[in-house]
Amino acid sequence: MLVDRLWPRGLSKEAAGVDEWVKAVAPSGELRKWFHAGGSVAEFRERYAVELRSEEAVVELARLRAVAAGGPVTLLTAVKDPGASHAGVLAALLG
Repeated sequence: MLVDRLWPRGLSKEAAGVDEWVKAVAPSGELRKWFHAGGSVAEFRERYAVELRSEEAVVELARLRAVAAGGPVTLLTAVKDPGASHAGVLAALLG
């Protein structure tokens, strides 16, 4: 499942082999830009946790947890350091 808000550059949807693109659990564009402008990882995680409380994100997280309860789920992202990104936060929430 792709968990980025933007589709990875240079990768066609046909070639990606992604089952789902779950934008609702990705950080907002504003948060992403803030982080890339030099925001700290710790504050990013706090701000992202607030975003995950939105109604749409809560619904998608519940669905992802149900899917993960049925077997392995692979979270796909284009970030360079998934452990220090939203993907790491999501993995911990689903684990």
